[in-house]
Amino acid sequence: MTNVFLVGAGPGDPELLTLKAFRLIQEADILLHDSLADPRIVRMASRHCEKIDVGKRCGKHSASQSQICALLVACAKTGAKIVRLKGGDPMIFGRATEEMAALDAANIAYDIIPGITAATAAAASLQKSLTQRSKARSLHLLTGHGAEGGLPAHDWVALTRSGGTIAVYMGANTLPGLAAHFIEAGMDPATPAIAVENASLHTQRSFSATIATLPRRLAETTTTGPVLLLIGAAMRETDIKTATHAMADSVF
Repeated sequence: MTNVFLVGAGPGDPELLTLKAFRLIQEADILLHDSLADPRIVRMASRHCEKIDVGKRCGKHSASQSQICALLVACAKTGAKIVRLKGGDPMIFGRATEEMAALDAANIAYDIIPGITAATAAAASLQKSLTQRSKARSLHLLTGHGAEGGLPAHDWVALTRSGGTIAVYMGANTLPGLAAHFIEAGMDPATPAIAVENASLHTQRSFSATIATLPRRLAETTTTGPVLLLIGAAMRETDIKTATHAMADSVF
């Protein structure tokens, strides 16, 4: 019987949890959660549940990935019901591969519960489709943060030639280099680009510019939450909201 669940917490708004994720969080005996998991979601766990913050934020690692894997395996061996709660979707830049490998090595069964990822949450709140028949026939999900803290090696020319929408996770700190690489690879400097902070939350802010001007635009403000970058013709500005995003009242 499976007692370990890798669960996607979604982009932040508790109402964007799947019903299955909601049920498992309430049933958990031990909850290992990321820092990006909204506190309201963590509080959904029962009072008897042991809540352990193993969050990893850029430049502020409270636990190494190997430590998280070891803790996950140790907790699973107790027979308790374990929920490993990850921001967004576990399978999109969620380091799920390492944790699945650790569980496999220990011969521990597990299930994975997907969550809404930041790119789709941001697109929904901006009311901008990531794919459009005439403008963007593909979607590319990239990380802007490499293992050593710099910009990862991507095929910038191929991405530029694709003509699709590019969603960059964890790219705020490396945005100047990222923009330079795209422009050097042939991207039109006037290509629309949007930075979205805290996608889906009431504190969401979006900054609309071009790939050439977005680095300066973002440098002129202070961001404290996770920032997603959306780049491509489908992001052309019409009525993008640059002020604090007004969200509907939550039932949580």
